[in-house]
Amino acid sequence: MKRNELKQVLKPLIKECIKEVIFEDGTLSGIITEVVQGLQGTTRQPIVEKKVIKSSAPSAAVLQARQSLEETKRSLQNSTGLKGVFEGTTPMRSGGGTSSNKHGALRDVDPSDPGVDISAIMKIAGGAWEQLK
Repeated sequence: MKRNELKQVLKPLIKECIKEVIFEDGTLSGIITEVVQGLQGTTRQPIVEKKVIKSSAPSAAVLQARQSLEETKRSLQNSTGLKGVFEGTTPMRSGGGTSSNKHGALRDVDPSDPGVDISAIMKIAGGAWEQLK
C-alpha cells in the first residue's frame, strides 16, 4: 500500500477520533474556559462547572472506525505477507549494541524477568487504594 493510499484511509479515522475527544469528552469547553480566563487578566470569575456525559458504550462512529482499522490492518498484513512475523520471538538479552542500553538502570536485567510482586501493597494500606480511584 502506497503512502497516499494509507493516508486516505487513516486521515478520516484520525479526524473522527480527534473530533470525538474534543467534543464528546468536553475538552473543547475546557480549552475555551482557560483561554477566557487568560484573556481576563487579573479579574477572576468563578469557573462554571462543566458537565460531561460519558457513555460506557462506544459510539457508532468509533465502532465503524475500529472495524475499518481492523480491515486495513488485515489487508496490509495479507498484501505484505508480514502477518505473524514476530510470533514466537523473545526479547534480546543484551541491548543490541546501542549506547543507550549499555548504561541504563536495567541493563543487566533479563527482559523476561517478571519483576517484583506489588500486589501485597493493597493489604498494607488497608484498602485505602480503593478510595483513591
